[in-house]
Amino acid sequence: MGGELSSLLKLYQHLHANPEISFQEKETAKVLAAELEKIGFEVSTSIGGHGGGGVLKNGAGPTVLVRTDLDALPVKEATGLAFASKRTTTDDLGKTVPTMHACGHDVHMACWTGTARVLAHFKNDWSGTLVFIGQPAEERGAGAKAMLADGLFKNFPVPDYCLALHVTSDQPVGTLGFTSGFAMANVDSVDITVRGVGGHGSQPQSAKDPIVLAAQIVLALQTIVSREIHPLEPAVVTVGSIHGGTKHNIIPNEVKLQLTIRSYTDAVRDQILAAIKRISLGTAQAAGVAKDRLPIVTVKDEFTPSAYNDPALAKRITDTMADWLGKGTLIKRRPTMGGEDFGMYGRTGHKVPIFMFALGTVSSDLLKRFRAAGKPLPMVHSSTYAPDIEPSLRTGVTATTAAALDLLVKK
Repeated sequence: MGGELSSLLKLYQHLHANPEISFQEKETAKVLAAELEKIGFEVSTSIGGHGGGGVLKNGAGPTVLVRTDLDALPVKEATGLAFASKRTTTDDLGKTVPTMHACGHDVHMACWTGTARVLAHFKNDWSGTLVFIGQPAEERGAGAKAMLADGLFKNFPVPDYCLALHVTSDQPVGTLGFTSGFAMANVDSVDITVRGVGGHGSQPQSAKDPIVLAAQIVLALQTIVSREIHPLEPAVVTVGSIHGGTKHNIIPNEVKLQLTIRSYTDAVRDQILAAIKRISLGTAQAAGVAKDRLPIVTVKDEFTPSAYNDPALAKRITDTMADWLGKGTLIKRRPTMGGEDFGMYGRTGHKVPIFMFALGTVSSDLLKRFRAAGKPLPMVHSSTYAPDIEPSLRTGVTATTAAALDLLVKK
């Protein structure tokens, strides 16, 4: 894999140095489309924004979809790498922001490309259809939804299986993490505008103080998980932002709260969202807030569904990975309350089984140094996250190739 690895490294470094944030992945998509065309895939572009991909038909057999994400984050890179990103862009709000592949999507794309090359090279050994897709806007939980809404499974064959990988910053390079069943959570963003009646800080009796109401609501929200959700059902309600007021002696008219909600099952998700609305309105009503000034609770559209790794598919693929790479490379991971919109591909009417695995990217030396010093490792989404790239690519390509070949028909 020497020459191939050198080529993938160049691709990785180019992608790393030229990141594009969600729904701005125009040049990134062009690079991947060109790669697929060179390999021999029939390519389609502009699906759900800058999404796209290609099809490689190779006789009768299953259809296997392999997905990568394209987008970067508004993070200023501080890795010190020779090919570090120095790019900035303008975000949706018109603000100039730095950009970095701080979540490892550049690794994903390089592994995806390497897998496509290997499978095409050895197509005399398998039969079936490959669908390789590049998805925009994973970081906003909107890309999979956009591609599906724009006819992904009309442009491409409906797959029998969907595969993806994601880097992790807490596993040694050369290892693969897996979870059977729920692997990642439903993610909802909720905005609450707590409205009151403003006034002078010295005369609170003449006002309806939204700051006090907001404080009461924040505390009451903490009882949803502890007192309303079954203790064995994972759930998170976090108030991540609270803004209100302008001066010491002014009671404002409103306070704005921003929440993130995490769950696995749709039933728990619905229960939490209903409780948030009930608590917000009930707290205001108990304080005597007029009907036309009750809180406004908005569930944002950018919902990320939970990712459920099909248990039978997970066992089949991890058994194959163990055969190819050794049982010692596999690490069983606990489910996380993080989100990934890859789960959307398993939620269509086609009920396609999906499997996403974790790719260890941290060098053993780095692990030892940080653990000896009692320091946390640089996490994904941080400005200093830098994978041990050569062995990461080698393991990622080998594992994804092994999984795909196991699902295709052998010749």
